[in-house]
Amino acid sequence: MLQSSKLNDLVCMLNKIVIFGVGLIGGSVASALKQTAHPPFIVGVGRHQTSLDQALALGLIDQVETDIASAIKDTDLVLIATPVAQTQSVLKSIKPYLTEHTVITDAGSTKSDVMADADAILGAFKSQFVGGHPIAGAEKSGPEAAFAELYVGKNIILTPEDHTSHSAIQTVTALWQACGGLISCMSAQTHDRIFAAVSHLPHLLAFALVDNLSKRPNADLLFKFAASGFRDFTRIAGSHPEMWRDIALANQAALLEELDSYQQAIMTLSDLLKLSDAEGLYQLFKHASLARTDWAKTKSE
Repeated sequence: MLQSSKLNDLVCMLNKIVIFGVGLIGGSVASALKQTAHPPFIVGVGRHQTSLDQALALGLIDQVETDIASAIKDTDLVLIATPVAQTQSVLKSIKPYLTEHTVITDAGSTKSDVMADADAILGAFKSQFVGGHPIAGAEKSGPEAAFAELYVGKNIILTPEDHTSHSAIQTVTALWQACGGLISCMSAQTHDRIFAAVSHLPHLLAFALVDNLSKRPNADLLFKFAASGFRDFTRIAGSHPEMWRDIALANQAALLEELDSYQQAIMTLSDLLKLSDAEGLYQLFKHASLARTDWAKTKSE
């Protein structure tokens, strides 16, 4: 953990930042940095001119740039906050214009694929890439959904490798701490296994349930009487479809393992119901309820 004085020094040294993708994730970073004592000049790059114009109008960024060479010139840090499937093309586009002083990071929800792309594409600059994943978000997207407090008190995972520059790690750490995040480091493989279980799988389940119900002949009736339990369980099914398609494919192997494990759990539940096993159901529900309660306590401390 960096001391606050060191953090402030590093953040102040970021005179210019380029953000690829100025929606909820990238836009919230920009919004948070605009609250600092010495905010950097922020350039937005993206696929959709409308989103870039919105980010500019909202004051999230200072400039919209379509020319990559101009965008990267004299840039201290590049943040890739696009859907993970776009990371490879962004890395290829910026490589010719990088210098030994440019730090590169991302905010993707999968890390093994991103780290492999960075190693393969960036060449001599790969030591300046620090994989990152802010554990924060919402079902809304776009610049209008961005807000400065999104990362306050939230976990930020960094996945540096043995060859990653220590100064690059410090710079990215300072960036996220300036946004209020809590930094943890782990390998990309560990990250992907963890988040396949506790993030990617729940999203797939929510998408699958809503999709299933919406295709039934009585869908209107079902949704009419759906209440808070359905709302809470399926909230994340309102998330960005393209982003979650890319995450599912990028973390395919770990996610398939989690789906197999969950299917076994469903089969156990099905067997208990078929047997009218009241005690078995009670013990399963009790164990899950206690585990959920214990987890919730750690989040409120």
